[in-house]
Amino acid sequence: MKEVKIETTLEVYEDFNELPKAIQSLMNSAIAARDNAYAPYSKFNVGAAILLDNNEIVIGSNQENACFPSGLCAERTAIFYAGAKYPNAKMLKMAITASSQSQVTDQPIPPCGACRQSIAEYEIKQDSAIEIYFMGVKGKVVKSESLANLLPLLFESSVL
Repeated sequence: MKEVKIETTLEVYEDFNELPKAIQSLMNSAIAARDNAYAPYSKFNVGAAILLDNNEIVIGSNQENACFPSGLCAERTAIFYAGAKYPNAKMLKMAITASSQSQVTDQPIPPCGACRQSIAEYEIKQDSAIEIYFMGVKGKVVKSESLANLLPLLFESSVL
């Protein structure tokens, strides 16, 4: 047997105001998207904003449905829209924010596993990393240089 150690490095900003102004602006787009989420069942609103290499910003919010699991997360709403509307544009940066109607989300909320897999697919497709910033409503913001830091053992098409 051989043991393999997997390490990752993330940057942590203690407060939203420590972020570079361009990232604050991108996160503000994610916050606006979060405020438009349709989450009557989970009461957990998520917003995402993606900066493309053509300087467009694409947003998404979670959209729930009484017929679980027919809803869609904010990150996948945004990433699939970007892929459909701007198929040749590269996704450079993604900002994600989440809030709960039942508790204060003051810890960074990372993307779920399904969203991580979808983001990974687009990093592979465009052959470049997507910077990911995530936060709750307030408090710390985490930055990952690539989805690979959040999902180090990817499932990718080469295994199919």
